[in-house]
Amino acid sequence: MKLAVVGTGYVGLVTGVCLAEIGHHVTCIDIDEMKVEKMKKGIVPIYEPGLSELMNKNMAAGRLSFTSSHNEGFAGAEVVYIAVGTPQKDDGSANLTYVEQVAVTIAKTAKNETIVVTKSTVPVGTNDRLQTIINQNKLSPIKIEVVSNPEFLREGSAIYDSFHGNRIIIGANTEEAAQKIAEINKPFGIFIYKTDIRSAEMIKYASNAFLATKISFINEIANICERVGADVEKVAVGMGLDQRIGSAFLKAGIGYGGSCFPKDTKALIQIAGNVEYDFELLKGVVNVNRKQQRILLNKLRGIVGNFEGKKIAVLGLAFKPDTDDLREAPSILITNELINGGAQVYAYDPIAIENAKKTLNSSIIYVEKLEDALEKADAALILTEWSEIKNMEISLFKTMKNPIVLDGRNCFSLVQMQESNVDYHSVGRRVVRNGIKEVTEW
Repeated sequence: MKLAVVGTGYVGLVTGVCLAEIGHHVTCIDIDEMKVEKMKKGIVPIYEPGLSELMNKNMAAGRLSFTSSHNEGFAGAEVVYIAVGTPQKDDGSANLTYVEQVAVTIAKTAKNETIVVTKSTVPVGTNDRLQTIINQNKLSPIKIEVVSNPEFLREGSAIYDSFHGNRIIIGANTEEAAQKIAEINKPFGIFIYKTDIRSAEMIKYASNAFLATKISFINEIANICERVGADVEKVAVGMGLDQRIGSAFLKAGIGYGGSCFPKDTKALIQIAGNVEYDFELLKGVVNVNRKQQRILLNKLRGIVGNFEGKKIAVLGLAFKPDTDDLREAPSILITNELINGGAQVYAYDPIAIENAKKTLNSSIIYVEKLEDALEKADAALILTEWSEIKNMEISLFKTMKNPIVLDGRNCFSLVQMQESNVDYHSVGRRVVRNGIKEVTEW
C-alpha cells in the first residue's frame, strides 16, 4: 500500500521505516529541508539502535523515500500518518498547533479518498476535532476519515517494539476504516485491538500514566527501604512475583524522564481538569518524580558538605540508555545545581554529549572516557545505566580523590561493591562503606 508519514522525529521516522520493512511504499515528509536532504543520503537524524541499517535497507529497496513537499508526499497515498510533535504548554496541556496544521494541509492537498492516522499523542477528543477541521477545509467532496493509532514505542528499543509489541490499538468511527488500518499492520503479527476513537486516545495516556505511577511507587518504597534497612531490589522481586503486579517498571532510581512520561502525565492531569476532575493520584506521581531527582544531591550534600571547588564526575546524561535524548533527564537539574553550588562537573556519556552541549550548562567539562571523568574526583554520580557504566572496572573508582559513588540507577550489586574500597550509595539499599555494608541514615 502507498503510505505517507508527516514528521520524522522518533515516532514518525521509526513508523515510516518499519512500515516500509513490512512491504509498504512509504514517503516520509518533513518541512526541514536540510534534514530531508540528509535522510535522502542515508543519514539518520536521531540516535536509535538499528534504525540506520533498516532505513538504508528500505531506501535501497525502493520502498522508502523522503521529501519536504506535501504535494509530492501525498500523491497517490491511501493513508497519511500524522507524527508531528505535541509539545507541552506552560499549563501542562498538549500544544496541538502542528497537528492541526497538518490536518489543514491534508484537507487542502489530498486528491483521492484518504484515511488520516494520528500517531502523535493527543488529548481525548482531538481526532474528532481534526475530522471537523478536515471537513471544513477540504477543497473537494472526497472522503477523508480520521483514525487514532497511538504509538507505544520505547526510545532505545523502538525498532524491537515495532515488531514485538504487546498490542496495536486502532480507534475509528467506522469498521471499514479500522479494518484498512488493521490490514496495513497485519504483517507485524501483533494483536490488534479495535475500539472507538476516544477510547484509543485515552488508552495511550492511561498506559503511560500507569507506568509512571509504578515508577514513582517503587521509588517511594525505596526511600522507606533506606530508612528501615530493607533492600528495594529484593522487595521489587517479591512484589513482581505476584502476577497481579508484575515485575516491569519496578526498578528504583532517580525518576523517569524523556519525551513521554513527564509530558503525558501532566497532559492527563490537564485533561481531567478540563472536565472538572481532580486527578489527585497522578498529581502525586508527578510530585514524587520531581523530588526523586534531588535524592542524589541531598545525599551528596550530607557527605561532602557544600559543592564549592569540588570535582564531581557525572556518568550518564541521557534520560535512559540507548538514546541521545535529554528531554526531562535528571542530568539537567542535577548538573545545574552542582554548578550553581560551585562544583566542577566532568561529564561522560557514550552517545548524548552533542545534545548535552545544546541543553546543559555551558560550564560542564565533557570527556570521552570514563576514567577522565573519575580521575581525582571528589565524588561520582551515576545518572544513566549505560552498559559501558554497568560493566566498567570497579577499580576505576579508586583513581578518584575520594572514592565516593552515588548510584542513581543501582548499576552495581552490593556484593560487587563490598569487594572494593569504595563508599557506595545507591537507591533503596544499604550503604557500603569501604567494603562494609551498613544501614544508611537517609
